Amino acid sequence: MKSIILKTICFLLAIGTMHAQESITLEGIWKDYEYLSKSVPGFRFMNDGKHYTRLEDNVIKKYDLTTGNYVEDILDGATLKDMSGFDGKISSYKFNGDETQLILASEVESIYRRSSKAYYYAYDRKSMKIKAVRSGDKVMYATLSPDGSLLAYVFENNLYYLNLANGMTKQVTMDGAFNAIINGATDWVYEEEFAFAKAFYWSPDSKKLAYLRFDETEVKEFTMTNYKNGVYPEYVTFKYPKVGEANAKVSVHIYNVLNKRAQDVDMGNMDDMYIPRVKWTKDPNKLCVFKMNRHQNHLELFLADAASGSTELLLEEKNKYYIDITDDLEFLDDGNHFVWTDETSGYKQVYVYSMKGEKVAQIDTGDKEIMNLYGVDKKRKKIFYQLVGDSPMERKICSANLDGTGITVLQDKDGFNSAQFSSNFDYYVLNYSNINEPPSYVVYENGGKKVREIETNQELKNRMADMELPKAEFFEFKTSENVDLNGYLMKPKDFDPNKEYPLFMYLYGGPGSQQVTDSWKGQNYWWFQMLLQEGFVVACVDNRGTGGRGEEFKKMTYQNLGHYETIDQIEAAKYLASQTYIDKDRIGIFGWSYGGYMSTLCLLKGNDIFDAAIAVAPVTSWKWYDTIYTERYMRTHAENESGYEDNSPVNYADQLEGDYLLVHGMGDDNVHFQNTAEMANALIAANKQFDTYFYPNRNHGIYGGVTRLHLYQKMTNFLRDNLYNKKEKKVVQP
Repeated sequence: MKSIILKTICFLLAIGTMHAQESITLEGIWKDYEYLSKSVPGFRFMNDGKHYTRLEDNVIKKYDLTTGNYVEDILDGATLKDMSGFDGKISSYKFNGDETQLILASEVESIYRRSSKAYYYAYDRKSMKIKAVRSGDKVMYATLSPDGSLLAYVFENNLYYLNLANGMTKQVTMDGAFNAIINGATDWVYEEEFAFAKAFYWSPDSKKLAYLRFDETEVKEFTMTNYKNGVYPEYVTFKYPKVGEANAKVSVHIYNVLNKRAQDVDMGNMDDMYIPRVKWTKDPNKLCVFKMNRHQNHLELFLADAASGSTELLLEEKNKYYIDITDDLEFLDDGNHFVWTDETSGYKQVYVYSMKGEKVAQIDTGDKEIMNLYGVDKKRKKIFYQLVGDSPMERKICSANLDGTGITVLQDKDGFNSAQFSSNFDYYVLNYSNINEPPSYVVYENGGKKVREIETNQELKNRMADMELPKAEFFEFKTSENVDLNGYLMKPKDFDPNKEYPLFMYLYGGPGSQQVTDSWKGQNYWWFQMLLQEGFVVACVDNRGTGGRGEEFKKMTYQNLGHYETIDQIEAAKYLASQTYIDKDRIGIFGWSYGGYMSTLCLLKGNDIFDAAIAVAPVTSWKWYDTIYTERYMRTHAENESGYEDNSPVNYADQLEGDYLLVHGMGDDNVHFQNTAEMANALIAANKQFDTYFYPNRNHGIYGGVTRLHLYQKMTNFLRDNLYNKKEKKVVQP
């Protein structure tokens, strides 16, 4: 009997120890990354569509997609060490069109979000010879011509190309100058808001090189200060056009490598105009150039003649709000048609046009948004895309014939489906997750037949099951303005509906974004679960202005950013506070970037419901943000003063009643530290107490080393002190 009792006690102690070990910690999330789900990086498919390559331990390896088996080594970087100055270490690589050559990058140095420079080398797979693109100098965006004979790049704001056969380098432009003229690369605001950094383009016949030229002479400069243990700090000065200020003047040019002459493209009046995309058609003498007005509600696609520079209108689109720029343009091999997406129906859909600008077919998905256009299978004459599912929170994978018929759902398992297709569309890799299940990656044949599983994250799923983690639940509620909003809710494991819990809300809320999706939430999922273990309830709601629900829902915040979003988040908090298990005197909210803007506004304008807020890298007045993003949604301050001032947190500092944590990276080139400094000034002027954390030299992402751990420790302690341990609402402000 004693033996049985002793064994029982030991078993219970073991169970208690096991559960203690399974307590989620910040160190586990942000230092040891022990809960990180395994991912599959984007596949570098080879031309045959069946094989892909991957850089592993400095070796470019070839694999069979259908089996996962290793096939061969394409290149071992170490075998090239000290050849043509190459250090033997491959940072990244690219194939040319027929895969006979490789461009190797070494010692890549990031500049901003998408820009970088590196030492580049051209490697010929047949001769096994390597050639430095520019010996001793780091350059930008080295790109082979389609036939592999020439290699273009940007160096010190000028465009060059190297003839690989004779080793001769040709300088295409001569006027490049730092913070003045850029050739073949974008300025800061194009890179950030139009999402591209390389601005030169080889023609299909390799005989012409189109490029953009940015004259940013009149753009005002912004300076950041970095502290690196020197006697004096370092100053980083770059051109950053803020709302209403001068943008760079952009022009389009086509250089002919045969006659060594550049032809200006006639784009007409370019005052306050953008060139957000450039793409060659299937005709090597026709370049497609996007032209958009500064208000971003009038888009024109022009066909430019490479020889004369003359242009003709291909397509025109106008919108009463604004037009989102995407890469959803594909010219078909017949030379007579192209595929395009727009929101003219009220929902983003796919269309087929003739090269005369006439609409030929529509992929009609009704009131369901097409979220991603994966491309055109030219062999099967099919279009593949990602579509919103039965609810805005879900995604499914579909195909359709080019004439708009035959819409077929390939994958629509409840949750979030996305895909990457092989180069010839014979196979695709499906990425599936839901809000309670980490991602899985499975290979399918074109027709939807399952080939094999690559990664299922089963080990993590088993661990989650053993931990008996509470499930996130979706909910919907109707606001006082009769708007249906979607949210998700996470409750503690031992949830008691008769007990009152502090509520922690998370948001982003920016135009077209979505946080309330039936998809895996990554590291924040584990932080939220940790907060559940500590006795919080966690919630997230998508306000008006977010995506997946059509143009009117998304664009109703036009010229009034922050207004409707704040109303919706305040109403969400009040709706949740009406639930018996929420302590209405302990409600906090957190957001980053646009979310930080929103969490700040919510605390100030909703001071009767929110008791605490965390804002990381927030915009505190849109007049301090860049031209392209802000004017797309708000126009300029001069045109829309009330829209700016009525929803700028700095103007409501005197309404602070709860606890406020303000965090910013001082090296943030995107949302400048200026926003936080000015917010602090406004709070001080109003004699309001607040907490602040600043991170020297850190950019908008605030990371590096243990930085994220440090930040989340502060935020967690802030929530413990100001929400969980606050049993009664108390006034701490004067």
